[in-house]
Amino acid sequence: MINSQLTKSKNRIFSGIQPTGNLHLGNYLGAIKNWVNLQSDIFSIFSIVDLHAITVPQKPSELKSSTHEVTAAIIASGIDPKNSIVFNQSSVKEHAELAWIFNCVCRIGWLNRMTQFKEKAGKNRENATVGLYGYPVLMAADILLYKATHVPVGEDQKQHIELARDIASSFNNMFSNDNDKDFFTLPEPQIFGQATRVMSLRDGTKKMSKSDSSDASRINLTDTKEEIAYKIKKAKTDPYPLPETIKDLNERPEALNLLNIYASLSNQTIDQTLSQFSGKGFSSFKPELIDLAIETLNPISSEMRKLLDNTAEIEKILRDGADNARKIAKPVLKHVKELIGFVI
Repeated sequence: MINSQLTKSKNRIFSGIQPTGNLHLGNYLGAIKNWVNLQSDIFSIFSIVDLHAITVPQKPSELKSSTHEVTAAIIASGIDPKNSIVFNQSSVKEHAELAWIFNCVCRIGWLNRMTQFKEKAGKNRENATVGLYGYPVLMAADILLYKATHVPVGEDQKQHIELARDIASSFNNMFSNDNDKDFFTLPEPQIFGQATRVMSLRDGTKKMSKSDSSDASRINLTDTKEEIAYKIKKAKTDPYPLPETIKDLNERPEALNLLNIYASLSNQTIDQTLSQFSGKGFSSFKPELIDLAIETLNPISSEMRKLLDNTAEIEKILRDGADNARKIAKPVLKHVKELIGFVI
């Protein structure tokens, strides 16, 4: 049973995470950790966005197992399905229905400005799927379907929230009436903390990613204590001591990345972290980071393994979450259809 006091809150969060498997420290610090901190104060809806995942080819068996793994990860990290809604996106058909309606509101020129499509499609843009091109429209539907007021995102998704606001405004202007003057809320992006963009342990100029060919470039949420320690020991650094100010890290991306990770794991600012380690070398800093990372991540990986031993329970959590999500989504979509003039 979802906390009824939270559901009455004026503010509401929606955020999604793709079921791509091999979740890593960047996913945890950039998204999941923030979700855990938010859920007790604001009504939160978290979705495993499997419709987004298929904008690029997926093996069916891997998609299913990745959905299990991501659900296990967010629950093991502290998301409480009794306090928040947790569901997989494809189980709530209203997402796809509203996305089509928004396709008829969104302008091609708006989508042509989306930099992430250009990056993902690369030089073979003509071979990219319509789904990849229209990804931000579905994302807008995800958010607006629940009339979310805030969306926790990374810096690279901020442009998509701006598009969601444009779509909401356009819909309101096209279809709202005197009784529903501003039917859709304009959502605000929330970008948190020092480690919203966690970088590779092997190259501080590249984002930490599961697609990197080197497993040593990332700390996976399923890594053992020994693997975490080894990867941090081998993480690329430089020969200089840690400075007093963040300004002195401008040309030291690997040092900045490790300090950001420490700051986020310890819930402090990077200035506080610098004051703690200023003047020390990485031979002193890395053991402290290893202890902190193991202390934080090892309980998560252990709980994940337990949950993945019982995927039937994971699927029950997702079904229950989808039922609760649909209770919100269904009347919103019904109202949208009435505003448009559909016979329902």
